[in-house]
Amino acid sequence: MAPYTLMEKIEKALDEKVRLVLSADGGNVEALSFAGGVLKVRSLGRCGGCPAAVFEIEELVMAAMRTDVPEVSSVIVVTGVSGELLDAARSLMGSKQRELKGSLPCAASQDTGE
Repeated sequence: MAPYTLMEKIEKALDEKVRLVLSADGGNVEALSFAGGVLKVRSLGRCGGCPAAVFEIEELVMAAMRTDVPEVSSVIVVTGVSGELLDAARSLMGSKQRELKGSLPCAASQDTGE
């Protein structure tokens, strides 16, 4: 079997460690590009465009890359959300991150009506 290409390694790590977590909350992630150590991804599904989810996705993807694809030095989630709104979400989610432990904040705060 031939060795994996770098993008195949990235996709494999996303499949095994990121997409499983995101799919539990109705989300997904798409690898857009990799250059100069920077992996650009897009959040999809219920996570797409959610500023709180963007921060969590960055952390989740980077953790997977650290262990499986060390060539990735940073992750950027490409979104239509403004940088100012993302910075506010990062600030707010910094303290919440430890409380949630693996659940995406947008799913954890959803009112299901039950």
